[in-house]
Amino acid sequence: MKSDFKFSNLLGTVYRQGNIIFSNDGTQLLSPVGNRVSVFDLINNKSFTFEYEHRKNIATIDLNKQGTLLISVDEDGRAILTNFKAKTVLHHFNFKEKCYQVKFSPDGKLFALATGRFLQIWKTPDATEDRQFAPFVRYRVHAGHFQDILSLTWSLDSRFIISTSKDLTARIWSIDSEEKDLASMTFAGHRDYVMGAFFSADQEKIYTVSKDGALFVWEFTKKSTDDEDDDDEEEEEDIDISKYSWRITQKHFFYANQCKVKCVTFHAPSNMLVVGFTNGEFRLYELPHFTLLQQLSMGQNPINTVAVNSSGEWLAFGSSKLGQLLVYEWQSESYILKQQGHFDATNSLTYSPDGSRVVTAAEDGKIKVWDVVSGFCLATFQEHTSSVTQVQFAKRGQVLFSSSLDGTVRAWDLIRYRNFRTFTAAERIQFNCLAVDPSGEVVCAGSLDNFDIHVWSVQTGQLLDTLSGHEGPVSCLAFSQENSVLASASWDKTVRVWSIFGRSQQVEPFDVYSDVLALTIRPDGKQVAVSTLKGQILMIDIESGQQVGNIDCRKDIISGRHLEDRFTSKNSERSKYFTSIHFSFDGMALVAGGNNNSICLYDVPNEVLLKRFTVSRNMTLNGTLEFLNSSRMTEAGSLDLIDDAGENSDLEDRIDNTLPGAKTGGDLSSRKTRPEIRVTAVEFSPTANAFAAASTEGLLIYSVDEALMFDPFDLDMDITPQNTLESLREKEYSNAFVMAFRLNEDYLINKIYEAIPVSEIPLLCNNLPVVYLARILKFIGDFSMESQHIEFNLLWIKALLSAHGSYINGHKHLFSAAMRSVQRFIGRVAKDVVTTSTNNKYAYRFLTSTDGRTESEGDEQDTIHVLDDASSEPEDDEVAMESDDEEGWVGFTEKNTKMPLQPVADEDDSDEDLI
Repeated sequence: MKSDFKFSNLLGTVYRQGNIIFSNDGTQLLSPVGNRVSVFDLINNKSFTFEYEHRKNIATIDLNKQGTLLISVDEDGRAILTNFKAKTVLHHFNFKEKCYQVKFSPDGKLFALATGRFLQIWKTPDATEDRQFAPFVRYRVHAGHFQDILSLTWSLDSRFIISTSKDLTARIWSIDSEEKDLASMTFAGHRDYVMGAFFSADQEKIYTVSKDGALFVWEFTKKSTDDEDDDDEEEEEDIDISKYSWRITQKHFFYANQCKVKCVTFHAPSNMLVVGFTNGEFRLYELPHFTLLQQLSMGQNPINTVAVNSSGEWLAFGSSKLGQLLVYEWQSESYILKQQGHFDATNSLTYSPDGSRVVTAAEDGKIKVWDVVSGFCLATFQEHTSSVTQVQFAKRGQVLFSSSLDGTVRAWDLIRYRNFRTFTAAERIQFNCLAVDPSGEVVCAGSLDNFDIHVWSVQTGQLLDTLSGHEGPVSCLAFSQENSVLASASWDKTVRVWSIFGRSQQVEPFDVYSDVLALTIRPDGKQVAVSTLKGQILMIDIESGQQVGNIDCRKDIISGRHLEDRFTSKNSERSKYFTSIHFSFDGMALVAGGNNNSICLYDVPNEVLLKRFTVSRNMTLNGTLEFLNSSRMTEAGSLDLIDDAGENSDLEDRIDNTLPGAKTGGDLSSRKTRPEIRVTAVEFSPTANAFAAASTEGLLIYSVDEALMFDPFDLDMDITPQNTLESLREKEYSNAFVMAFRLNEDYLINKIYEAIPVSEIPLLCNNLPVVYLARILKFIGDFSMESQHIEFNLLWIKALLSAHGSYINGHKHLFSAAMRSVQRFIGRVAKDVVTTSTNNKYAYRFLTSTDGRTESEGDEQDTIHVLDDASSEPEDDEVAMESDDEEGWVGFTEKNTKMPLQPVADEDDSDEDLI
């Protein structure tokens, strides 16, 4: 099994704090999630998260107009400059002050930074210069505000900047020294913080918006003097700038019923002003006439940030209280994107049988279904009234089971997205673990209250049995995928294996001499692995009842130190154990995670550590620091523990806003609790190329990047692309096909695969070496999802299974990933064929009734004639076939391919743009 896993995506969290921005083309949305940046592709329905991490949570981000440079600044003023297209970090820089906002100029030559009450202007690092000793060069610093700057706005010609501040004023600054006198102006008159100031499209007006809901319109008009002569002024060719100044020409008010303005933005080309309030309401106004276009609400919590794309069609809103992200098309009044992460810590996760979805359960009582490819939440279940402790799929079918502390176990139908069964015990107890029989007929749950295991029938919902024997709380349950034996672990230092389907009902207890925290069964059902409180992972053979392996994990775990600790993480005894473990598909590797900052990947046969992953480097979380900073330690404790929020000038800044994912409970007398980094669940994907970890930061996906890796297989000097193509021209299809797979070049495999005649497929599959079988099936399964040649791909699959079915059945662990890819393709074909058949039912009847033959003649021949157009007649040698491609009905002939007759819309894909 491959061990080169790398971080690929962050799910479960869509927005934390800071500002969100659109790309210049308006198709991508950038959102800060903690100390990382996520990008949502709104057109292709995909998302990805940058691999780099900040030391603290991100405060502000911006992308230049060219879409090449991304700069992100954290709460301490540390900035990271990134190549947005290549996703690589270019430079780290420390501004050494708290930054409120960063903005690139429209021409991309400069960027402005609001640090405290100073406005700093820096030159953008130039990509044309190969050797730059200092990529960040400061151009100018402006000082004039008396309190912190809240927002920045560039003029469209990149000559001026307007800054707004907490000192109730806005100021305009000039980039060029020659225009300093022209742009030295303070906009005063507001009675609360000025949240934003904007130029009109012609730069003749300036709009300022304050926190108390006042909008002032400023114009550059002539000063009113008593001795002026208007006639002489009109005759002068050169206008005296000194006689002109910015003045308030209009005043408007929002009247938002005691609500304050939280965020504001302005789209100059369409003169549209978007305002977000502290009660979750947002409004759209058209300026300069102050016409209310729309007034809607996205919840009860404040809207922290708002952005408008370049065309002015889409509005993006972010709310940090619940982690909400919303993209709204205001003209059609529809949602393009509507996402929300978990409000509290995630307790469990599970992969769907095909590996395309991940389901998470959290302390907030919600269950969310996430799409792995797109990164979006597909559905949310809220029927549980308390914390959901574990979720698990049935082996076959779209059925999900969940256990909760509210005393229920629920079954969910993921086709109709509803709860169709609810299982309860004879008394009200809290369930903390769950196991589902592979057949989906039986579900079991364990509790911390009465030490028994409850067994229900899924079909009837009745309680079948109560398994007694443990003398402590049941911590985890697991069913074997092969022989359907149930393994349970408890705090009574034993592991028990139950044969609940056998007549004898025998129970085999195994002593492990420590409290068991996690349990997993190898896919073949022959071994069980348990994680204990002493930091050991024990492997037990179920048939012999003997311990066959032991991995000491204490030396591999980086537990991290808390701020109140007076020692380094190396000397810490905290959390030196794993609370979640899981076997890989072949049983050769095991991934483990716990209440620490480490995810460890182990090689089971050799009992060695393959790779260790650091969950997070976010220093705002407890458990991420390794070393002790003596300069921050005093006799009273760490200086970082001192709560200085009471010195802030704003009431909202004085309120304690801890991160989502904070550990519940603890010392209620403490003024502030810091969330702790921990991993609550880990699981391998059924496709064997990824694993997921539920952590405080969100749902982390680690995968093997196979697209960028050249992995030749059994290569020698004679295997070249030229020789492969030469074999194809000489019609040596078997040699060409095997040589293409030995080179492992995608373009070459695709070319030869499609060039092989249909008549040669059975013979080639019979002579194919079995060493290439898994890779060929995996290729066909992945290729078929994008290919239009459905029958051609099905013929390949049928020939391979007919020739090598017995070998595949005897080596299931080698073909699990390949067969799941094939199953995913066949499932998509079946769904599309049924949809196409239903949509074309009446077209089929019309064509068969107007083909010019009698009904008896039509019964003798099972062909359907599809016409090129309504006026043409079918030819005798045409054989029409029903095809399941995106265009609907397509007729194939012996000579050529007919054009599509009528497009058929896919009903299931119509809602994919509105997640």
